[in-house]
Amino acid sequence: MAYSAQINRTNPTCIVFLVDQSASMAKSFGAQPDKKKSDGVADAINRLLQTLCIKCGRADGIREYFQIGVIGYGLKVQSAMGGNLGGRGLVSIGEIASSPLRVENRTKLVEDGVGGVIKQNLKFPVWFEPVANGKTPMRQALELAKEWVSGFLTAHPDCYPPLVVNLTDGEANDGDPSAAATALRQLSSSDGNVLLFNAHISERNDPPIMFPEQEQGLPNDFAKQLFRMSSELPPRLVEVARQEEFTVGPASRGFAFNADLVAVIRFLDIGTQQAKGATDS
Repeated sequence: MAYSAQINRTNPTCIVFLVDQSASMAKSFGAQPDKKKSDGVADAINRLLQTLCIKCGRADGIREYFQIGVIGYGLKVQSAMGGNLGGRGLVSIGEIASSPLRVENRTKLVEDGVGGVIKQNLKFPVWFEPVANGKTPMRQALELAKEWVSGFLTAHPDCYPPLVVNLTDGEANDGDPSAAATALRQLSSSDGNVLLFNAHISERNDPPIMFPEQEQGLPNDFAKQLFRMSSELPPRLVEVARQEEFTVGPASRGFAFNADLVAVIRFLDIGTQQAKGATDS
């Protein structure tokens, strides 16, 4: 059955994030007016990179289960990692673990077990900085992702299919991205086609639409276009989404519309659940 290959050190997979860095990303999330979309997306990606580093960590070091890339698209279309990883394409999870730009001290509120909350200090590594400047060259970003993923598939033809996650708050300004999305999804390993997920990030208060099965009922042509650009969820991710109490079916796609920050985080978590398939072999 497709999408069943084990992820291990000899057969890693890759994840590529495409991040809209246009000027409109400086606006706030509708449900969280104190949080800019660019800041929220950067936090979500940095949090996910930290989680992947932890998942791959063992007593004797990091297991190289993943290669990761981040493409920013705004004034330029380029690798968006910073520091020692700046300008690079796909980077191994071991290099990511050892090369954050910095480690910030942050606090979060946690339940104290007796009905209250307390502040908890935590270390928060940062690899990716928020940017909001320029337009939305989404088509070019998808084409660059195709280059990166094609090279990875040449080196790892039997891998669990790569995942590309596109996070955007608006329509492409460099032409219709649909053909570029199709070309990316048509790439494949022996285990299945590349997965392309799309999340539209909103400054509106409308409820998010998560993992729909059809485009009927979506609010506009842009939403329908992003839906058509998105891959269907593999069966295991359908089950994961159900466990997280999303309403999904066998034709659900990796697509979210009008997502707030909480929805973006949940979307990324479910999309990258393939990480739990990693083994020590």
